[in-house]
Amino acid sequence: MTDGSAPRPTASRRRAPRSARTRWLVAGGVAALATVLGLSLALRSGAAPACAAPRALAAPPVGGTVHKGKATFYDSEGAGGNCSYPSAPADRRYVALGPSEYAAGAACGGFLDVTGPRGTVRVLVMDQCPECEPGHLDLSREAFAEIADPVQGVVGISYRAVVDPPLPGPLTFRIKEGASQWWFAVLVGQHGNPLRSVEVRQGSSGAWRGAARQDYNYWLIESGTGPGPYAIRVTDVYGHRATATGIRMAPGQVQRSTVRMYGGAAPARATTPARSPSAHPSRSTSPSPSASASPGLAAAASPPAALDAAVAPVAPTRAADCGG
Repeated sequence: MTDGSAPRPTASRRRAPRSARTRWLVAGGVAALATVLGLSLALRSGAAPACAAPRALAAPPVGGTVHKGKATFYDSEGAGGNCSYPSAPADRRYVALGPSEYAAGAACGGFLDVTGPRGTVRVLVMDQCPECEPGHLDLSREAFAEIADPVQGVVGISYRAVVDPPLPGPLTFRIKEGASQWWFAVLVGQHGNPLRSVEVRQGSSGAWRGAARQDYNYWLIESGTGPGPYAIRVTDVYGHRATATGIRMAPGQVQRSTVRMYGGAAPARATTPARSPSAHPSRSTSPSPSASASPGLAAAASPPAALDAAVAPVAPTRAADCGG
């Protein structure tokens, strides 16, 4: 067995004469000095080092682009999937996406129009299919039956994201079990389009704090944000924004607002939200998405919170590239 290191010199291997070795050392020193000088000049001139081509990132389907793929079906048995919804939608039209399109929860709450041999069905993104490659949609049995004969099992499809679908109602907020003034996590519901950011502040003044999206679709502030009540500002991928106030620290309850993500009153101008921090792991005591399930939205709803709303266009997030 070898240790992977370079072979040691043997007695039969000739060593270079001293004069030749000295010349090599001098030449090596000159080359190193030239490299340092070149780097210094490059830095002074502002030249940026070459960078590798950007790596493709996971992202949910957006913008109405038509994609081709295949569909299978499964049954969530009434659960709300990896997106942590309290239950499956009442019409049982939902879909699980593969990791690249589920995008660590970024696709949750959006809708897709899926077309197969029999027609088109609209489905809610609420789950992840770990084994599904890009373009493979795992539909609910009911949704699959609308576009193909379930006996087929697998069918070719096309699909696209629905931009600004009709909303089922105002925004909802569910503070996670175990939350407190020192650890905050909230699930936002009924937003229509995939979300880009969620920001929270204590009371009605003070600085907004960006929450980090978890792959199970809760938005987390590890250090908490006070005892509440809270103002919560929500922005979707198309720039719609709504701000709700009066959200209470009431873990496990769905708090219904009186404001919709879009399509409501005339919009007010809003400033661009601060970029959300990088996602952090959820604390070890947090239950899994399935463990956090609760009764349906209507049964768990608390009295409406006091709300105000603002909807305004927000510039899409620019992908990082060389040179800034």
